[in-house]
Amino acid sequence: MWKDFRDFITKGNLVQLAVAFVMGAAFGIVVGSFVNDLVMPIIGKLIGNVDFANLYVNLSGTTYASAAAARQAGAAAIYYGAFINTLINFVVVALAVFFVVKAYQRSQRPKAGAAPTTKVCPYCKSAIAIAATRCPHCTSQFS
Repeated sequence: MWKDFRDFITKGNLVQLAVAFVMGAAFGIVVGSFVNDLVMPIIGKLIGNVDFANLYVNLSGTTYASAAAARQAGAAAIYYGAFINTLINFVVVALAVFFVVKAYQRSQRPKAGAAPTTKVCPYCKSAIAIAATRCPHCTSQFS
C-alpha cells in the first residue's frame, strides 16, 4: 500500500499540479499587490482621491476613523471598498489566466507545412513526384 501511495505521489502529473498550485498562489499574491498598491491608488486618484480600502457602511451606529478601525473593533459594517478591491483583483487574475491559456493554445496549433512534393500512385501506391505523368515503379500512366 505504501508503494502505491509513493508511486501516486511521485507521478509527474501530481508533481506538476503541486508546482502549478504553488505558482498560482504566488501569482495571486503578486496580482493582489499589483491591484492594491498600483491600480487602486491610480483609480482612486482619478475618481477624486478615494481610498477604496476605507469605503464602508457602518451598521453599528458607532463612529470609526477608518474601515480598519471598524474591523478591529468588530463593528457590524459592509466593507464594499474591500469588495471592489477583491473584484478588480479577480478580473486582473482572470485576464492574466485568459492570456496565458490563449498563448498556450496558439502554441499548440499545428503549423502550416510546406506544399507536398509527392503524390501516391493509384496503382502501386508508391510515392512519386507531383508533376509525374507515369509511375517510375509500375510504369502506369495517369494524368
